[in-house]
Amino acid sequence: METVFTAWLLYLGTGAFAGVLAGLLGVGGGLVIVPILNFVFQLQNLPAAYIQHLALGTSLASIMFTSVSSLRAHHQRGAVVWPIVRAITPGILVGTFLGSKVAALLSTRFLTGFFVVFLYYVAAQMLLNIKPKASRQVPGNLGMFGAGSVIGGVSALVGIGGGTLSVPFMTWCNVALHTCIGTSAAIGFPIAVAGAAGFYVNGLSASLPGLSEGYAGFIYLPALAGVAAASVLTAPLGAKLAHSLPVSKLKRIFACLLLIMGTKMLWGMF
Repeated sequence: METVFTAWLLYLGTGAFAGVLAGLLGVGGGLVIVPILNFVFQLQNLPAAYIQHLALGTSLASIMFTSVSSLRAHHQRGAVVWPIVRAITPGILVGTFLGSKVAALLSTRFLTGFFVVFLYYVAAQMLLNIKPKASRQVPGNLGMFGAGSVIGGVSALVGIGGGTLSVPFMTWCNVALHTCIGTSAAIGFPIAVAGAAGFYVNGLSASLPGLSEGYAGFIYLPALAGVAAASVLTAPLGAKLAHSLPVSKLKRIFACLLLIMGTKMLWGMF
């Protein structure tokens, strides 16, 4: 009983933090949601062979709610470039769904290791303030499809809303930073929808209990409910803070947190 109560507190706390991050930094919160769910699912003794699959699928499902709340807040401030969202969405949908298919075929150990490497990459990018130079314009439909496929595929493998990939891409394409963040929040929605659908469909063949035990494929519904409920409430706050706080300094603090979580996950693998 105590473990269940602790798990729910962690679900709600994770959702609240992830919601603020979604609005503030243009990320879907998956960088925080996935490692915490990985830890909580181990405490709850969920099937060990699918711990990371469940963390990824549940994270993407929760981002469906977070991204809607966040993108509405950014849209009200005129910070979403909708032509970019429309152009990149077809590639996003295809890449993310295929990425979830690949993830279903990989072991939870490999997926965890891949996630840790990605965390270190993002942390280094933030700490060193590495940004691509604005050296080109937004590509045509074919180029956007290719970019969306890559962003979606990687996002599915690490359970994120794609902000750590789509923001640098748009910066490279000479899109203003404050609109990069808002547009990234909007792009996170099709990533989340395709990812959640993919992890649901591809998880049906796994040896997991059914809905009566809280599983919908590779989505764990109790965790989804707690994370989504809290994140929807806090995402607008993050979007508001993005226009008043020193985001660059906050990114460095967040990067240190990522390094700590990544190291903990790496240690847990051994």
